[in-house]
Order: sequence, then C-alpha cells, then structure tokens
Amino acid sequence: MTPRTDPLTLEVVELIGTVVARYHEEYEHAAAEHALTGAQARVLGLLAREPLPMRRIAQRLKCEPSNVTGIVDRLESRGLVERRPDPADRRVKLAAPTEAGRSTAEELRAALGFAREPLGGLTFAERTVLKELLRRMLGMDAEDDTEDTAGAAGTDPGEGSAPLR
Repeated sequence: MTPRTDPLTLEVVELIGTVVARYHEEYEHAAAEHALTGAQARVLGLLAREPLPMRRIAQRLKCEPSNVTGIVDRLESRGLVERRPDPADRRVKLAAPTEAGRSTAEELRAALGFAREPLGGLTFAERTVLKELLRRMLGMDAEDDTEDTAGAAGTDPGEGSAPLR
C-alpha cells in the first residue's frame, strides 16, 4: 500500500497529532495535581475499568511488564492499587484499584475537559460516527464494543448527555 500524501490526509494526520498532544498535556497536568506521573495515572485509569494482570497492562500501554511492575509497586505503596489472586487462575496476580484508587481515577477522568467539552458540542450521532471511525482506524471490531453500541441504536439522549469515555 502506498502512503497517502494528499492534502486532506496530511491535514487529518496533523489534527490527530494535535488532539493527542493536547490530551497528553492535560493528562500530565491532571496527574501532577494528584502527585502522579502520567504513566501512573494511565495505569490507574485502566485498572479503574477492570483489574488486570501486569502483562495485560503492559500490552495495553505498549511497554515492558517490568516497567508496569514498578508503576504498580509505587501505586500500591500509596494505597491506590492492590494485588489480588485472579479468580480464574490463582497463579496469576491481578492489579486492582483500592477505593482510594477508584476515587482518584474518577477525579482524573473528570479533570480531562479538553476532549470532553468539544465532544459535548457534537450530537450523539456525530460522536457515534467519530467513535466508529476511530475504532476502524485502530483495527478494532465493532463487536468488541457491545455496551456502547447498544445505546447507539436508540434515540439521542440529548446533546452532551451521553457518557463519554
């Protein structure tokens, strides 16, 4: 496949880069407000969705498992994360947020207005299309997202009132 270098594609790539840079800047600022590094905040955010083994965290963050171990160690020492046996395989340890960790993750998520506020200006249908296009760009199947698509078939719950992730 030859690379696309038409002006529209180049502009879209630049816009995506700008969105990513602003997101990371805001995320780092929000993390610092809680005396966390960006990596610690990202791990805490992942774990707030579901407890995960270290290897899975590393895969999602695209880093080495040994890096994740250090991050989880620091979060654990602050009382934000705990390790527990995986009910499906007791040989595997899951990292899971504590109540304080869950609360901190919620505060971090709430602090990220950069993306949420402009998205609130889009209709439910526009946000759904954007989500589907981004998922397609990332090679993610629509069936991987059954809980989000279930609401998409219904009526628009109102401008900006649909949950944003």
